[in-house]
Amino acid sequence: MRRTALLASATLLTALIPLASAGQAAGAGDPAPVPVDRFEGEVPFASQPAEGIFTWGGDSDDPPALQLTARPDAPEGAKVLTGTYDISGYGGFTHDFAANLPAHDWSPHQGVRFWWDGQDNGRKIAFEIKDGGANGEASELWTTSFTDDFSGWKQIELPFTAFTYRTDYQPVGGIDHVLGLTQMWGYAVTLPTGAPGRFAMDDVELYGRADQALRASVTTDAPVYPVREGTTASVRVTVATTGSAPLAEPATVAYRTGAGTARPGTDYRPLTGTLTFPAGTASGTTRTVRVPTLNNRSPQAARTVPLDLDVTGARAPAETPQIVLDAHGLPYLDSGLPVRKRVADLLSRMSLEEKAGQMTQAERGAMSAPADIAGYALGSLLSGGGSTPTPNTPAAWARMIDAFQLRAQATRFQIPLIYGVDAVHGHNNLAGATVMPHNIGIGATRDPRLAERTGAVTASEVRATGVPWDFAPCLCVSRDERWGRSYESFGEDPALVQSMETVVQGLQGRADGRDLSRADKVLATAKHFAGDGGTEYGSSTTGTYTIDQGVTKVTRQQLQAIHLAPFRTAVDRGVGSVMPSYSSLDVIGDGRGPVRMHARADMINGELKGRMGFDGFVISDWNAIDQLPGDYATQVRTAVNAGVDMMMVPYSYKDFRTALIGEVRAGRISERRIDDAVSRILAQKFRLGLFEHPYADTSGAARIGSPAHRAVARRAAAESQVLLKNTGGVLPLKKNQKVYVAGSNADDLGNQTGGWTITWQGESGTHTRGTTVLQGMRNAGGDVTYSKDASAPTGGYDVGVVVVGETPYAEGVGDVGNGHGLELSAADKAAVDKVCAAMKCAVLIVSGRPQLIGDRLGRIDALVASWLPGTEGDGVADVLYGRRPFTGQLPVTWPKSEAQLPINVGDTAYDPQFPFGWGLTTLTAVPSGGTGTLRALELAAGAAERAHAARTGRAIVTKARLIVQCAVGQNMSAAVAKPFADADHLLLTGHYRAAVQRLTAAYRAA
Repeated sequence: MRRTALLASATLLTALIPLASAGQAAGAGDPAPVPVDRFEGEVPFASQPAEGIFTWGGDSDDPPALQLTARPDAPEGAKVLTGTYDISGYGGFTHDFAANLPAHDWSPHQGVRFWWDGQDNGRKIAFEIKDGGANGEASELWTTSFTDDFSGWKQIELPFTAFTYRTDYQPVGGIDHVLGLTQMWGYAVTLPTGAPGRFAMDDVELYGRADQALRASVTTDAPVYPVREGTTASVRVTVATTGSAPLAEPATVAYRTGAGTARPGTDYRPLTGTLTFPAGTASGTTRTVRVPTLNNRSPQAARTVPLDLDVTGARAPAETPQIVLDAHGLPYLDSGLPVRKRVADLLSRMSLEEKAGQMTQAERGAMSAPADIAGYALGSLLSGGGSTPTPNTPAAWARMIDAFQLRAQATRFQIPLIYGVDAVHGHNNLAGATVMPHNIGIGATRDPRLAERTGAVTASEVRATGVPWDFAPCLCVSRDERWGRSYESFGEDPALVQSMETVVQGLQGRADGRDLSRADKVLATAKHFAGDGGTEYGSSTTGTYTIDQGVTKVTRQQLQAIHLAPFRTAVDRGVGSVMPSYSSLDVIGDGRGPVRMHARADMINGELKGRMGFDGFVISDWNAIDQLPGDYATQVRTAVNAGVDMMMVPYSYKDFRTALIGEVRAGRISERRIDDAVSRILAQKFRLGLFEHPYADTSGAARIGSPAHRAVARRAAAESQVLLKNTGGVLPLKKNQKVYVAGSNADDLGNQTGGWTITWQGESGTHTRGTTVLQGMRNAGGDVTYSKDASAPTGGYDVGVVVVGETPYAEGVGDVGNGHGLELSAADKAAVDKVCAAMKCAVLIVSGRPQLIGDRLGRIDALVASWLPGTEGDGVADVLYGRRPFTGQLPVTWPKSEAQLPINVGDTAYDPQFPFGWGLTTLTAVPSGGTGTLRALELAAGAAERAHAARTGRAIVTKARLIVQCAVGQNMSAAVAKPFADADHLLLTGHYRAAVQRLTAAYRAA
């Protein structure tokens, strides 16, 4: 929606400007308003690349119905835009400017305004503008909103300063995060959901004169100056000019200490004076104002001294700098006291408003002003997927978070922020970080020690950028691979998920929390509590999602055994925070029907905090309370009383805090509940050492993306590869073989890393640093020729490697049936068919879930489930060329058809393409034997089980598994698959003898 010339031609601009007179009159000296949309028919109902108005929505029912309607009460002209809507997910309309013309320049104006026919329904309407990029659908989105709390026509004025960068969705992942008003591509309106409605709109226009920067401006080096009592605060005042020219005229800065919470004469010496920058002063010249503070020796909370600046001859700073006398002498500041005593002391001093602030988490890009951190006493900020500083470097992250922490020092008790990110497979928001395989691949490794090492690398890289809190790991038990989040799961068996929870120790250190203050550890988050992996297909009501955020319908026994078991383990491992699921839980027999997890006090207060004994804090998911029934106050009350301690309210942090305070004062939320929530949050802040060290410790920044860290990711990528078929020993490859490489995912780092990489949804192409599978094969010394679509001649090669699979997605956007499926693309199928018809071939499937390959399996010599291996394609090459053996095992059942789904280990009817736990090996010494050998292994397994010799027991079962796989070959049947999968579950639960017995049954059925 961007073009530089505001209208297509000067002639058209001249013709339209007089029409603006129907709108509000321009202020004195303001330019005449410039129309964008008059809704008289000059802009058609069309879409890119032509200019036009078009609708959109989450599903087929969500787009509104629009028409141009003649109305006698039209504020301008004869017609207005009218529409009706009934939106369950999301919906609205857009005016995109033509992509084959330059973008528009809106920079001379103050803002955009339009007439709206108010229905007085109290509902918010989001208004969005688009800047930069190639066109309106590949631009950066900036949003604000207004409330329909009036009747009849009203002109809505939205100054450009009111727009904030959208962090929940950007069509191209964001561009420069700067509102570039010289490159505008149009606007969009998002209509409210949940009830039918109608609207009318007229005369969208640009109004007012832009605030013109003076030739000179005055700035200070910081907004906040914390100092110890009795020392002197130094405020550096700098003058700068446009183009760095010397001052043409003098500029003066009159300063004085203003009225804050500090006491003049007792806490500081009042100060007044003037700084003069004479004509000819060089741009960048700095003067220093020194404000002495006094030592009165008594314990004190922090106190503020604003330094008022009155500037002439230049533009004044955007805000008044604050000198802060640090809190001191209070028990909560004593790091030698036990955490519980520090918490109790601090809590006893806090007001309700301060407590409510601690329970509030805002998105860094959605704050209306950084001063809101202190103004609303915010307890936390986060970066959503793709919400990054510019540039996206470790140093910029640390500077950004330090700047936020500095703001928190202006609060009464200087409670530091706890900053959170979704580092779900490495510090995946940070360009150049080490990106691990997604959890599905980690589950395939069956290597708990390696899982812990990946967590440790992630924690080290995250904390080195100033972030102390990670919204990971996901402990969902994925029961249906149609789910768009299935790759965030370690697998379909709760015992497998539990075995991989060593990642919690990798992130946090020891279970008692004593390591959390280290510069290489972060607070972990067990998510999503509970049952998000069990939602039924077709049960979601979120937009066009089919399964994500849907309903999990289970018996009480199934809930405990499958979905709650991983959280019991996480609590035992000392996980510091827990995030509830968006999904609903329907426990068969409890008579409640589906209830959103954020509203289930029986699960959060009762199960998690009560029976499991969880003593950390509960953080909501992104805007999750908005999905609860009732008005906003009811939603807040329901979630808080259910046990949610901190609310992730990215855009509505002010509304949440106000509503929370109101509910407490009305007696609908008890102060005891508030104190419990805040105590839990403060305890983790103390354990993280944030009160002593709120700012980033960047001593570990040099290790971000280092060879040592990438070596861990490389090993994880290698161990995650699951060899499903290997007829004739095609793999491993030999370096003297001529190899023909094809397929969409052979040389695409973005596809290889998947969703939650740099941006929320991820994207194809190169967006961070790493090696693709193709590059890894070349690095391994292979004789490789590459043809992505297999169009190059196929003669003269010894073997082909075709790397196919999925493109990135995240959450419900990736649900099967929501524009995604389990079939390979037509291009990938063609590449497989061509290469495998011409030579021996190995097919690698790079994907977040199994792909249906059965119709081609007979023509494929070797098949590998590569999952989403992360940035280290060298690891994939390591197993392809035999530097490491294939040892991975299926963490989920590989189906024959979509009709079989859901299909899981333990099902009564179980006839998959490949069973849970299947994974061939290229070890040089593969064991051999028959029923006699298996009988001996059964006896040995029983002895190991009785002796609690877990390592020996696992080795015995692994030997039996390899014997059975050799016997089965490709003669898979239901009679083989079911006992084989059962055996892997028994192995994971420590029943080694029974596991060998089931493997023996599979051997006999082969």
